[in-house]
Amino acid sequence: DLHVRSRRQRQMCIRDRNNKLSKNKGFSETSAGRYSLALYELAVEANNLSEIEVHSTSIINLIASSEDFKSLIKDPINNKEDQLNALRKISEQYKLNELLIKFLSFLISKRRFFYVDNILKSFVETCSTKRGELKAELTSAKDLSEDEINSIKEELTENFSSKIKLNYKYDKSLIGGLIVQVGSTMVD
Repeated sequence: DLHVRSRRQRQMCIRDRNNKLSKNKGFSETSAGRYSLALYELAVEANNLSEIEVHSTSIINLIASSEDFKSLIKDPINNKEDQLNALRKISEQYKLNELLIKFLSFLISKRRFFYVDNILKSFVETCSTKRGELKAELTSAKDLSEDEINSIKEELTENFSSKIKLNYKYDKSLIGGLIVQVGSTMVD
């Protein structure tokens, strides 16, 4: 019978389909933007924007630091129940906002949890943009103290007449100095 497939064959078909989807960057970026904007609008409507932004950042950090969680998200073999159970445990541990839990559950039910990292990063970026913050990248040849980073952030805020959201990276491969990028403006 042509319609009978083994579990292994179904898994291979799912992998092939997800590989094709993940190669289509336009689809994932477009979807991430739409879902993140929907989350933003729901958070504003529920008057929980700052809490959901903090919780979203926690989930982004968890994805970056936990290979197990990253595998649960990215591996198409994992079923919805496993993902929902993991979400329940994480929401209990991190005391996640109820709206965010419902949103993440919705992503799981629609098989879009694969994009949760992109969606939440886009959401945090949208929150920052709506607050009028400019995104800046600071890369330094030496490890900077918190005071030095804050001093640079204050100076950038004055120079650009806008709030600055500064992402700092230490890069020992640089010969010396700093590289600062604010929007499309780069200072070396």
